[in-house]
Amino acid sequence: RSRVPAWIAWLAWRGMNPATRPRFVTTVHGLYGVNRYSRIMTRGERVIAVSNTVRDYILREYPDTPADRIQVIHRGVDGAAYPHGWKPDPAWQQAFFAQFPLASGKLLITLPGRITRLKGHEDLIELIARLKRRGLPVHGLIAGGASASKQRYLHKLRYRVRSTELENDISFTGQRDDLKNILAISNLVLSLSTQPESFGRTTLEALRLGVPTAGYDHGGVGEILRTIYPAGLLPLGNIDDAFQRVAQLLQSPPAVPAGDFFPLQQMLDQTLDLYEQLARTPRR
Repeated sequence: RSRVPAWIAWLAWRGMNPATRPRFVTTVHGLYGVNRYSRIMTRGERVIAVSNTVRDYILREYPDTPADRIQVIHRGVDGAAYPHGWKPDPAWQQAFFAQFPLASGKLLITLPGRITRLKGHEDLIELIARLKRRGLPVHGLIAGGASASKQRYLHKLRYRVRSTELENDISFTGQRDDLKNILAISNLVLSLSTQPESFGRTTLEALRLGVPTAGYDHGGVGEILRTIYPAGLLPLGNIDDAFQRVAQLLQSPPAVPAGDFFPLQQMLDQTLDLYEQLARTPRR
């Protein structure tokens, strides 16, 4: 599931006796840069793709990979850990709003994820500005930390918030270990990544909690939203239409359906089934 271990395992594996060596399975978790180094993830006797997006990426960028060797096994979420309608206890909420008092009583729009240029933070700032001009009582939560190498970009985002006079309307929470709680109290969770995600686990977690969620219609996030909550699909590269859809979702959000979508147990069962099937398959 990672390129360095895959190279080490493959180099050792190819030197073993083909009649007795273990079977070799790889899992493509990300949309890696296309190069020889990344190609190792397609060398498995079976290649697990964590979404249809990843399967399409493999076939497009590494067309010599046999299609019948690839199996899509979507990542999953434990429904017991993310029950539909769950809310954090009042004590947590009181402590959170004591830390971020400007968010109290507002329509909370949360953008989870680490601080990088790819996660769409500047689009969030623009959306909050437009929603405020429309008169909606919104507050944006940027829920994620910035590594040492991203501090300069974080300062740029803070400057943009100040320059657009949104200091009272957007809070930077930093890295949190209670993201589930923040998702659960949100009125809307966003995924605004400008590059497609391989899956989009946080989007799925928010939806499993029953929280309206919207994201750009590409990659794994698009797959998840089309399956569970198509009302949340936002047109990529069109901030005007995205704003209109977000405003609608805040004012009259369709209910998020309750259901065992993308269950973790299914992912585990399908993975074990693949291993068992491969173990019974004659060696080449």
